[in-house]
Amino acid sequence: MPQSKQKPHASVIVFPFDLFGGTGTGAGAELLGDALREMFDDNALEKRPIRCDAYKGLVTVKDVTFRTTKSLNLWKNTGRQAVKQALRAGERVIWLGGNHLSVLPVYEELGGDKAGSALVIQLDAHLDIYQLHDVMPNPACGNFLLHSDETLPQIVNVGHRDLFLHAKEFEATFAKTFSAVDVATDPERVTNDLIARVHKAKRVWIDIDVDVFDPAHLPAVHQPMSFGLHPLAVLRVLTAAWDAENVVGVSISEFDPGRDDRDTSLNLLGWLLEWVLLKWYEA
Repeated sequence: MPQSKQKPHASVIVFPFDLFGGTGTGAGAELLGDALREMFDDNALEKRPIRCDAYKGLVTVKDVTFRTTKSLNLWKNTGRQAVKQALRAGERVIWLGGNHLSVLPVYEELGGDKAGSALVIQLDAHLDIYQLHDVMPNPACGNFLLHSDETLPQIVNVGHRDLFLHAKEFEATFAKTFSAVDVATDPERVTNDLIARVHKAKRVWIDIDVDVFDPAHLPAVHQPMSFGLHPLAVLRVLTAAWDAENVVGVSISEFDPGRDDRDTSLNLLGWLLEWVLLKWYEA
């Protein structure tokens, strides 16, 4: 009989870096990590078969801390080593970041793939390439894509609500952009494009800045923007981008629990994380 294919492990990396914008989002990363631990503990108490048995014993939660000046100074190297180690071990990765800048080490590690085979599907209300009069010249939440030490991977943004930048300003950074208006008015064009790109890529990373959601559904962000994506629209995009074989990681950032309303955002993100695990392991 042919041997069944062994399921890869998954590392949940809690990376609560939140300097240079989005202070408080580090607590959000830690809270999501704790929520996953609690969920795993609850699941382990069940005696009957349940869906989460598909990933039972295959997921490890790892915490990165920034309690010293040295650890803060080395934040990017630490992050890059963490994601490199997991990917080289063939693990799937869930990256729970503080602010969106905390995901820069992931972009750099994927961009270091000289074959250019990595694709990032980025769900974000902002394009993060802003060079405005009040934006610091150093890496920050609003401009971190301009400060990579590596050539960036192919990035497709979905869900931005930018009404400020000219298209030529972001064409140099993004392979493609689909605004929230595009998702609302022509969803098939968006999903068909994503499906085609995913099939061509060897590795896909899904990067979710949670302000992509409309604040009516996820209020716990620093810069809420109206006309965001409905959660079902996000699922439509994720389903189009999903391939259980080549989606190697998912990152979530910019969740600030201090701005939540009756745990609305926490519950949405907790459900989404479990959905991600089931998409990987029930496939």
